[in-house]
Amino acid sequence: MSRHPEILWAQRSDKVFITVSLPDAKNAQVKLEPDGRFTFSATEGSVNQQYSVDLELFGKLNVEASKISTGLRHTVCELEKAEKGWWKRLLKAEGKAPPYVKADWDKWIDEDEEEEASRPMSSFDMGGMDGMGSMGGLGGDMEGMGGMGGMDFSGFNAGGEDASDDEEEFSDLKKAEV
Repeated sequence: MSRHPEILWAQRSDKVFITVSLPDAKNAQVKLEPDGRFTFSATEGSVNQQYSVDLELFGKLNVEASKISTGLRHTVCELEKAEKGWWKRLLKAEGKAPPYVKADWDKWIDEDEEEEASRPMSSFDMGGMDGMGSMGGLGGDMEGMGGMGGMDFSGFNAGGEDASDDEEEFSDLKKAEV
């Protein structure tokens, strides 16, 4: 009897990412069809347990532009959508997805975040900030840090008198423990 591997998925407007998580997969085979059918089969383990999955995806695929990479622990598929746009769900069938199909939160981007994620870093708006200079005087001297006034940090000097007193007390404790 065949088992189902864990399927993780995420999407962009132009592609769907499907990761088949199956450690020690042998003879992994992926078949894509333009109508949106995705099939996977492999064996796993010393007893060659058979794993397979046959999914009817929400939309059509551009099979020629899709990429598949098989590794030791995962088979990663970058499937090009035939038509650009966001799918309501991964599978064509309505209702709850099977328990082995899960969102890939490491790759997930919401529809409204896609444009922002594809912009180069130099085009991000800093909201009027021009680096550290406009951070309210929080430069290297830490002037403007309220609530810190009047504190004396001289006793925390590693070469100071207080530090050597602590070292002597610590060495006395070690002697007493022996």
